[in-house]
Parts: sequence; C-alpha cells; structure tokens
Amino acid sequence: MKKYRFFTLLLVLMLIFAALSCSTEGALQQVLGKSAEPPVFLDCRPVSSTEMVFTFSQAVNVKSLYFDPPLEVKSIDGGEEVTVIFAKQLEEGKKVTADIIVEDSGMNTLNVVVPFRARNDRMPPLVFNEIRTEYSKPKVEFVEFFSKGAGNLGAMRLFVAGQSLTTPVYEFPPVEVKANEYIVLHLRTIEEDCLDETGTNLALSGGTDAHNEARDFWLPGAKKLLHKTDALWLMDQDGKIIDAILLSEKDDAKWSSDKVSEAANLFGKEKAWLPSNGKAAEWSPGPSDAVIAAWTTNTRTICRDNSLPIKPCAGNWYITANSSATPGRENNPKRYQPKE
Repeated sequence: MKKYRFFTLLLVLMLIFAALSCSTEGALQQVLGKSAEPPVFLDCRPVSSTEMVFTFSQAVNVKSLYFDPPLEVKSIDGGEEVTVIFAKQLEEGKKVTADIIVEDSGMNTLNVVVPFRARNDRMPPLVFNEIRTEYSKPKVEFVEFFSKGAGNLGAMRLFVAGQSLTTPVYEFPPVEVKANEYIVLHLRTIEEDCLDETGTNLALSGGTDAHNEARDFWLPGAKKLLHKTDALWLMDQDGKIIDAILLSEKDDAKWSSDKVSEAANLFGKEKAWLPSNGKAAEWSPGPSDAVIAAWTTNTRTICRDNSLPIKPCAGNWYITANSSATPGRENNPKRYQPKE
C-alpha cells in the first residue's frame, strides 16, 4: 500500500513538473516572441538619389532609423525589403552610416549599423592606364586611371583579386572630374604631405610621383597590395565591371593563385577581358591570356597602348623601358625589350 502511494505521488509530481515546464516554455515564448529565429540582415543598396532599400531574411517593421550624418526621411515601408525615401536628393557617392532597429511578427528585434554610399548615376568612363606592381622606397605601387569623360567618382570601387574577391581595396569619395584627367591611386603612404586631391587644386599633394596636373589619392599604410600575378577591376554600384586588367608573372598553363583564377573566370563570364584575337566567345582566361608582368620593376610599368582602340585584352598593353614610368601623365611609348 505504501509503495502504491509512493508511485502515485511520484506520478503526480512528474505531471506537475511537466506542466510547469510547458508553462515556462510558453512564458519564454511570449517574452522572446513566436519564433526564436531573429531576422537576418542581407544587404542595403541605394536605388536612386532619393531612395534606398534594406533587405532582410523575413518581413520586418522598422522600430527606429538614424543616419550619420543626419538625413531627412520622407517615408519608410516595411517588409522583407525596407524602402526608405529621403526628403531631398543625396550627394552623389556621399558616405553615410545607417543605424536601424527592426522587428518581425514574433517580436524578435535586430539592430544593424551599416555604412553605404549614396547613389551615383554620373560615374565617369574610367579606364586603367598605367600600373606599377613593384615597390622600392620611396617609389610605391600605383594604379593610374584615365577619364574619357566628365563625371563623379563617388562609390566607384577598385578590387584587387590577391586581396579579396568581394571587398574593394579602395572606394572613391565623391569627386568631380573632367574629361581627359589622369587619376593616380598610390597604394601606400610612406611620406609626409600625401594628400587626397578631392577639389580643384591638383597640386595639393606632396609625395614621390605626385603630379601637379593629375589627381592623386593615397591608400593609408605600407602593406603590399599588388603582385605581378593579379587581377584588377573597377566596379559600379550595380556590380557591373567598368574596366579590368589581368596580370600574370609567367606564361604558365595554370594560375598560381586561386583568387586570380576565380577573377579570371569572372572576367571571361562578364566579357570584361577578351582574347587578343578579338573573339568574344565563352572562355576562361588563363595566364597566357594575361599581360605578362615578369619584367616590371619600380621604373618599368605596365602601360596601355593608347595608339590602339581601347579594348580589354593583353594585346593592348606593354612594359615600358627602364626609367619610363609616367604616373599622372601620358604614357611613355618606349618599350622594354627583354634579352633572349
């Protein structure tokens, strides 16, 4: 009889514990929301000069939204894509940081702080013009562009495959440029007075290779960012490649770098790099299709042959002769002749 009472009491206690557990779980669910899975931030992008979109993994409502610097907001629509309409047009390429808190239907909240650049629909037609891959203090590596037309540089992005396929090494600030301007991005800063020339004074910057009639920009730090086997491309805000160049130190059968190989595949798919014979069929460029950069030095640079129509292929590039680098001005036509 005592054993029966003991087991009955034990059963009652187990039922009470189960009920309390269910009640606790229900209470937690009420506190945390119907779903324990919070929304996930996916992307933000400007779609016009007065509109931008935040994308989330599920529909959300905006609880708060702040911008730095402050921006006046006209309207906000929730959903998987949160659309924000600004009261005034934003400056092209202006860098802004958004601080947004959203909530889903289960009362899960998410706070995202993300920088972005305002929409720029006036990007100039830039092309790569000269590249130095080698460093010898005080001469640093550089990438020179030539502007075929006027426009605003804001939000144009330079990628270097050896560094990252998804993160640009540089994003241009909003700067007005004229047609036929030379724009030089120096890839290290090791001297004093190396200033970005964002205004009309093109003689503002000091530093080796700064040119008084070209627009100079400087990457901070002293890390090597560019190699003889590499891929470079300039991209707009919609993921379109504006111009590209493919480099290989050797004429090998296979790429020595997986990142450069992936970039070469992208170039072939997007037709951002073409065979020198002019055919634009589906292809994946190999080292033999690249500009062979074996003979580049700090004074022998890789130059576009501007006597030819502009075309993204190896045949449009050459290595300058010794001491013929010309950052910020017209390319020197003298060519290096390797000894056989």
